[in-house]
Amino acid sequence: MRVAMVSEHASPLAVLGGVDAGGQNVHVACLAAALGRLGAEVVVHTRRDSPSLPRRASFAPRVVVDHVSAGPPAKVPKDDLLPHMHAFAADLREQWVAAPPDVVHSHFWMSALAALEAASGLDVPIVHTFHALGTVKRRHQGARDTSPPQRCRLERTIAASVHRIVATCSDEVFELLPMGVDRHRVTVIPCGVDLGRFSPGGPSEPRSGSRARIVAACRLVERKGIADLVRALCDLPDAELHVAGGPDASALHRDTEACRLRALAAELDVADRLLLRGRIGRDAMPALLRSADVVACTPWYEPFGIVPLEAMACGIPVVATAVGGQIDSVVHGVTGLHVPPRDPVALSAALAELLADPARAAQFGRAGQERARQRFGFDRIAASTLAVYRAVATAVGMRSGSALA
Repeated sequence: MRVAMVSEHASPLAVLGGVDAGGQNVHVACLAAALGRLGAEVVVHTRRDSPSLPRRASFAPRVVVDHVSAGPPAKVPKDDLLPHMHAFAADLREQWVAAPPDVVHSHFWMSALAALEAASGLDVPIVHTFHALGTVKRRHQGARDTSPPQRCRLERTIAASVHRIVATCSDEVFELLPMGVDRHRVTVIPCGVDLGRFSPGGPSEPRSGSRARIVAACRLVERKGIADLVRALCDLPDAELHVAGGPDASALHRDTEACRLRALAAELDVADRLLLRGRIGRDAMPALLRSADVVACTPWYEPFGIVPLEAMACGIPVVATAVGGQIDSVVHGVTGLHVPPRDPVALSAALAELLADPARAAQFGRAGQERARQRFGFDRIAASTLAVYRAVATAVGMRSGSALA
């Protein structure tokens, strides 16, 4: 099967940790590679953001990344990319007219706009994953939402136009239904975890001192809730917080959120127990997670959340806010504990509960590792996704009088 993935701002080749580089990049990269292992031929179309990038680059067996020229070949905030989607679509259409894919899988709403325009009249089925919904972002960020004002309206159009929506969690389905989406056109397939990279075996980052270690890994943006963790430290005098994410450690002093967090920690007299680590490479992340007594994932809202899965796969218990995909992935009282978002008091209580009971924490870790292995490996995720591709391709082929070979 020939699969065209469209991921306009989230390249599988991107360096993670920036404002617009995170879970979607990981998901697209790992899903594409897993589909390749299952025999699919995958092209990931993403926007060229550097003049030095080649037109096409090999990424994994049977997977290539196609750098599409649309807008300046430079870093552009994703919320500013909408005016460049017509150019993105024109390039895709030229490619797809010459060699139509069997299925298109678009990731994020602007990718869907480009895919729908490019595939118009070609009888090519389009599967779409939103990754995040404008209605949710606007609800939580209000006037600080930097999305284009027409995003919510366009997402309703996308939802009505694509052949199938792949939602990453059950919470997303409940968000889609008020948009008029037919439940029968939605398939829930979660994000996954690279079980070869994240596992209980392997090295753990060395620790010094006697303090308990809490680890958080996320982009340094306010909605990830790291400030709530800093406040929780006030009630956890024997714990320290390691935060991986943001720019390189040498540049943290220029990062707005890092400076805000450090100022807050100083104000609360916990600055000596907040360690902002900056960007941590993917190869070093498993060792950091394994070094934790507990991993904390505390966003105010979260379309899915891959870090909880990575921690669980490493056998580490998780304290997570009960939002989005974390409701599905972390089982309260089995693999970790849920807390309400934006509630430092509940957060400190849950962390204290696990730190005070190492045996229970270890039991959560073992259960989490088994859950990740059984349910969230990318080979399993890719097989489910491939089944959706085949179903929609067959349905479109029957309507158009052709059949998928």
